[in-house]
Amino acid sequence: MPLTVTPSVPESAVEAARARLDAHVCEIVRWHFDPQTGCPFWLERAKHFEFDPVKDVQSYADLDKFGLFEDEWLRGGPVRRWVPKAFATSPIYTFETGGSTGVPKSRINVNDFRTDYENFSDTLPDEFFPKGVDWLHVGPSGPRRLRLAIEHLAQHRGGICFMVDLDPRWVIKLIKSRQMDQMEAYKRHVIDQALTLLRAHDNIRCLFTTPKLLEALCEKVSLKKMGIRGVFCGGTEMTPQFHRFAVEELLDGIYFAPTYGNTLMGLATHKEPRDPADNFAIIYYPPAPRAMIEVVDPDSPFEPVEYGKTGRVRLTTLTQEFFMPRFLERDEAERERPSQRYPWDGVRNVRPFSKFATTVVEGVY
Repeated sequence: MPLTVTPSVPESAVEAARARLDAHVCEIVRWHFDPQTGCPFWLERAKHFEFDPVKDVQSYADLDKFGLFEDEWLRGGPVRRWVPKAFATSPIYTFETGGSTGVPKSRINVNDFRTDYENFSDTLPDEFFPKGVDWLHVGPSGPRRLRLAIEHLAQHRGGICFMVDLDPRWVIKLIKSRQMDQMEAYKRHVIDQALTLLRAHDNIRCLFTTPKLLEALCEKVSLKKMGIRGVFCGGTEMTPQFHRFAVEELLDGIYFAPTYGNTLMGLATHKEPRDPADNFAIIYYPPAPRAMIEVVDPDSPFEPVEYGKTGRVRLTTLTQEFFMPRFLERDEAERERPSQRYPWDGVRNVRPFSKFATTVVEGVY
């Protein structure tokens, strides 16, 4: 991926990030195509390649040789074809994404969700997300990795995580069938559970939720008066308008950490420190080198757009547990330049891909 130097980012930092990424790619490709450690899915596909992944992939750019990753490969079983042989005897988690219509996509996990959220923990300011305090999770649960990931984040920081059940697939069905009264009733049910926990446990200081649920909570109580000091928030409703609304009106000085993540990637971190010139744009940087995000031409998905231009989000995931090169997300964004803290490309104002926008139901997000 091109990592163009800007005046604010030292060229040496960009080059070091590029070298680290290239080395990581070689390591992960060797791992997944080694008969002793590799992934059965990729070992089988390699029989039909016109190139040798181990010999011919020497850099991140070389991953283009694999072509585009198809999301249909992740629907249905056997799911163990995605388990690398090195983890054959490990306890396996499977997390789902989608599933509101048809068969959901599945991604296996052993420790990736823990690693991703431990790395994310390092980006949280202790002043607002204190070590040793408890957390409340009000968001998607069930087969999604968020439920275990947020709990692990709280435990990693020395706290306990309290949970509120939420089934977004049910909400989407209610919206599609125009049962808006039932959808509102379900949302009130979720908020009531969250308020009950906040009032019963006075050591809860940190909150994960979605934009719509955060707004609904703040309509009922002052989270600051309830003792909340930091809010970690994610979902498709995250916009510059909501970002400003949350910071300036909803949260009254509570630290707001917007994020972009999914089951297939992990977690992208918001830009820090905030720059007034960004005007509350939602800017994320992927967890390089474990995953990379690019903004590409929708009609030429191996061509990145220019900085500041709009394109489709393309994801590459590179861990020992999961190798997914060149996957086109159902999102679009603007391409963002490297930053001091993250000397690689980021994305600005992620939102549903415009060609799909009319079919996307966002529900409680």
